[in-house]
Amino acid sequence: MLVDAHCHLADAAFDPDRSAVLARARDAGVGHVVVIGESVAGSERALTLARAASGLSATAGVHPHEAGSWGADAERRVRELLADSAAVAVGETGLDYHYDHAPRDAQRAAFEAQLGLAAALDRPVVVHARAADEDIAALLRVWGRRVPAVVLHSFSGGDALFGAGMEIGAYFSFSGMITFKNWAHAAAVTGCPPDRLLIETDAPFLAPVPHRGRRNEPAFVRETATLLAWQRGEPFEELAWRTSENARRVFGDRIATTLA
Repeated sequence: MLVDAHCHLADAAFDPDRSAVLARARDAGVGHVVVIGESVAGSERALTLARAASGLSATAGVHPHEAGSWGADAERRVRELLADSAAVAVGETGLDYHYDHAPRDAQRAAFEAQLGLAAALDRPVVVHARAADEDIAALLRVWGRRVPAVVLHSFSGGDALFGAGMEIGAYFSFSGMITFKNWAHAAAVTGCPPDRLLIETDAPFLAPVPHRGRRNEPAFVRETATLLAWQRGEPFEELAWRTSENARRVFGDRIATTLA
């Protein structure tokens, strides 16, 4: 099966037809979807979905865009959500200096706090990185070996971030961005060790070619997997199996449950 390692399935974009979206995912060979929390409320919605259906897991955390909301109450609630067996990772957290929707000092404080939470709870952490490679690389070198696993989601970083990820044994998750004409990180695709490779949609965002301009959805992870296998010179079936095994190693045995 294929595992969509990062999907915002709880997003309102899926409210009209979420069941149909999951049915199309099953038809495309997607067996499991990791539903991402990007705020306290979003994490609650993600966990509600994961509790209700096999083949879904959830994360809980606060995205850098929402870093201004981080505090003692948010940390307490995220910690409570992570106690649920359907919650498999901390995040999505990280730094985003492209949009700067939250002050950078608030982003760094929230990111480091969530890295600490992942270390304390022995949970993997899902990292968002945009236009902040040096600061993320520095924090990963401090925290990367204190947490069970780091997932660099929708990886499109430069040499500094790729190098830091390699040093700490991070997982590199590739999205539909690898199908875009302006994709400029082929070395990361081919240089990522096979046991550190993941695939994702980041749906409803970043729909791959030939679906660009449409709402992305979990079924489209197959397009990314197909191109990734070709770029790496691997059979599709081998890449599908390996990325699914890697997802299970990161997120735990719940990943073995499949969409019903």
